[in-house]
Amino acid sequence: MWVRRARFRYSAGLVAVVVFATISLLLLRPVPADSQSKEHYALPYGDNPYLPSNATADFTGFLDPAQGPRASYCAGCHQEAHKQWRESAHANSFREPFYAKNVQLLIDERGIESTRHCEGCHNPIALFSGALTKGSKVSRAMDEDGITCVVCHSMKSIQSTMGTGSYVMGVPSAIVDEKGAPIPGEVSFDQILQHPERHKKAVSPEFLKTPEFCGVCHKAAVPKQLNGYKWLRAFSVYDEWQQSSWSKESPLPYYKKDERSVCQTCHMPRVASPTQGEYGAKDGTIASHRWVAANTAIPTFYNYPEQLKLTQDFLKDDKLGVDIFGIEKENGQAQPIIAPLDKQRFSLLPGETVIANVVIQNKGIGHSLVPEQRDFYECWVNFEVIDAKGDVVFESGYLKPDGNLEESAHSYTNRLIGKEGQLLDRHQVWDTRIKAYDETILPGQSDLVRYRFHVPQNVKGTLTLSARVKYRRFRKAFTDLILQQNSNYPIVEMASKQVTLQLGQNTPAQRETAEADLRRWNNYGIALVNQQQYARARAAFEQVAKLDPKYTDALTNIAITQLSQNQYVEAQDYLSRALRQDPKNARAAAYQAIVYRLQYKIDKAIATLEPFSKQWPRVRQAHIELAYAYLLEKKYELARKEYAAAQAIDPDDLMAHRYLAPIYQKLGMKAASEAQGAAYRDKLTEPSFTWALQNWWRSNPERAYEVVPYHVHGENPEVKSLAVKELLHPSALWPDKGSAQ
Repeated sequence: MWVRRARFRYSAGLVAVVVFATISLLLLRPVPADSQSKEHYALPYGDNPYLPSNATADFTGFLDPAQGPRASYCAGCHQEAHKQWRESAHANSFREPFYAKNVQLLIDERGIESTRHCEGCHNPIALFSGALTKGSKVSRAMDEDGITCVVCHSMKSIQSTMGTGSYVMGVPSAIVDEKGAPIPGEVSFDQILQHPERHKKAVSPEFLKTPEFCGVCHKAAVPKQLNGYKWLRAFSVYDEWQQSSWSKESPLPYYKKDERSVCQTCHMPRVASPTQGEYGAKDGTIASHRWVAANTAIPTFYNYPEQLKLTQDFLKDDKLGVDIFGIEKENGQAQPIIAPLDKQRFSLLPGETVIANVVIQNKGIGHSLVPEQRDFYECWVNFEVIDAKGDVVFESGYLKPDGNLEESAHSYTNRLIGKEGQLLDRHQVWDTRIKAYDETILPGQSDLVRYRFHVPQNVKGTLTLSARVKYRRFRKAFTDLILQQNSNYPIVEMASKQVTLQLGQNTPAQRETAEADLRRWNNYGIALVNQQQYARARAAFEQVAKLDPKYTDALTNIAITQLSQNQYVEAQDYLSRALRQDPKNARAAAYQAIVYRLQYKIDKAIATLEPFSKQWPRVRQAHIELAYAYLLEKKYELARKEYAAAQAIDPDDLMAHRYLAPIYQKLGMKAASEAQGAAYRDKLTEPSFTWALQNWWRSNPERAYEVVPYHVHGENPEVKSLAVKELLHPSALWPDKGSAQ
């Protein structure tokens, strides 16, 4: 039980306050970990009682569940924030059935102790109260509150950006004493109002406003303790943001932002709030505690219409760009693309076979499209061709009669494969060995989706092409499994584009600005790079350069296509041209340094990277490149410092682990060398389960075809079969592209 709420008035005097605080400290003192572990708390992962979560605490032992204020207590002064929080994914992080039933699978397989890995972020009170052990008698009343107020507002510090709960929990309290020590329990509101500065010190550390704070849980890995295999990355939303243009910490992205945006910018904007009952309001607003993002399932299940509408509106708010960019005609040989489609004069005749090129840009999301655990979310492209009578000529990405998505749809998701080669369709991340595929669009980047259709001989008038990106939380099969019934959860149309083509002659539509045309060609080129179509990408970027000769990034982008084909001389030529045009262009300089290193011009690589890394200290790839250049020069201490700088940004950087092991050995630091070597071996992707992956591909050719770069939906079965066979060839299994990637 929580401590009974005490409401002392000022007139009660200082003695009452002191007595209350003293009693609270005596009664709510954490129980020593040693005594609990000896009696009933299982420690299957070693002496750390919180493993396999990365979370830890600045106190000894476990918290009594009555140690901290409940959310209902906080609502006494923060009614609007509490109302928003109650409908959020945070408040429902443990109790909602899509999580609760999934974690029960883990308990059934591995025991409740294994869920410490999950609850460090989904239910920290259960973790820190010692409830996650077989036979525990600890109260689970806080399960209903999930990530409750005191979880975030009692954290003492951030350990690192490794995620999976990489924070330090403090003793939950609403106020500190005059020495700064937390006073546990639900102190009187009068005491808080008398000492607002002490309340702020207890609950509002500055790091709450940083993206690194969000990253402690919005980045995760599955460690060997959980899966019995090896360390596997689960998701890295923080890293995706950190390396994007949104962070403004790197000049490497394709596009630049005018202002820095962090997690809180998008997910905790200032929103209108009544001032009565909401002491946190400033100028009639508070920071939103809804954390609106993409979870439509929770508000649907609990019937939170306001939260659902806000989530749907958020998803539709210019997050994606859809462009039916061009078409290619099949005439027995490759034909140049007709693009941009609405700017060209061309004919379209009955009987022709056409490939439509649709470009999807992630332009308004600071991380990947469908972040985190993509295996049970559903985001896909629906493409239709409809004639003048309204008859469907071609469709991809449709729902089958049972409501499930058709298998050949272009979708942004992944599939998890277990050690026996089986599909893990219940989100069993702890049983995962390899991913069958993993499709996404990183922030600021683009994807190309191609559709092949035949124009019927008898069609007249027009053909209307429509492309829509749709999103559903969760996959219908998963939702049906969890709810044990036929479900009909919301589908959100995030973005769409439609063009109408004439049968016969088509004339250019009204012209957009050159800047808009430039962006369309650039997005197309970016998508082609991501699909390893480097010659086509170069041609697209050359179009960008023609539209704006002063756009330096076009030259750098052309160099990237050359670099990707190991054409270092040609790449260096374009980078030199870019730097002559803009001598301070850091993006071109960074790629020039990579080319220097690949050409073994180590002195030039170092001379370029040293000032770059000082100007852009948060570019992890630059530290890795500079460290490797130092290593080649046998400058071991300098190399160590650069690899350490990379690990400060991402503690799991594989190249840092790989090369720090021999560097520490050279420096006589044996223990550090062994630690880095062990981390490298644990995190290195190994080919042990490629046989399972290939077997799954053979059994699921429609999904395997999605892995093929530059594939075409609606392609002839013979062509698709040949492409999958090429994919199954051993040489197709992912060559190492080196540290330059």
